[in-house]
Amino acid sequence: MPSEIDHAKQTVRECVWDALDAAHAVHNDTAHGRIPHFHGTEEAADELAVLPAWRKARIVKAVPDKAQLPVRARALAEGKTVYMAVPKLADPRPFYLLDPARLPVGPAEAASSKTAARVAPRVAVDSLATVDLVVLGSVAVNRDGVRIGKGAGYSDLEFAFLTEAGLVTPGTVVVTTVHELQVLDQALPATQHDVGVDLIVTPSEVISCPRAHRPSGLVWEHLSPEKIAAIPVLAERAPSTGM
Repeated sequence: MPSEIDHAKQTVRECVWDALDAAHAVHNDTAHGRIPHFHGTEEAADELAVLPAWRKARIVKAVPDKAQLPVRARALAEGKTVYMAVPKLADPRPFYLLDPARLPVGPAEAASSKTAARVAPRVAVDSLATVDLVVLGSVAVNRDGVRIGKGAGYSDLEFAFLTEAGLVTPGTVVVTTVHELQVLDQALPATQHDVGVDLIVTPSEVISCPRAHRPSGLVWEHLSPEKIAAIPVLAERAPSTGM
């Protein structure tokens, strides 16, 4: 059953989706039900690319959403290695490895989630290197770095098990690229497993969030047996008790 906090998050999502639609701020017919593919994604990528955290990063873990496509393409064009999750993490090797030195197509094409699934090898968590920068999509985010995604929870899970594996460290920078209408001044609902962001980048602004929350690992009591069973990397790590 959805909790009170789930309902509160959904209320925020609906308000942001409505605002984006009213402003004709997305490429799709509607923003509803997805990470918004907002107008200005290229400009947001440009803003991100001048930041010290970006310039220093060699390994980038990025979401596969269209809104972050320019960020992934730019990372590859600049010689950065990109990790992108397999859909729904439904593979024992849950990440695509996009190594710009080995890709058979150009950065802009390889950065597409569909092309990555075709040309990039899948790799297990123990084959990954330490992540310098995590790029998240969001539906809403506030200036304290509290972020709300579209509700599936995969970005939070990826962050948690990469943290447990020592691949996301206190030095890893977490960033989201969004439209200005997705940045809210209000308090947002959050749980222990939700990942906050260190930086919010819009087409016109960069916002630092110095006290963003980071989970220390997987919060098993927040995961259903069905969810654990559907994700091999979780199933193999699941505590033996209560399963």
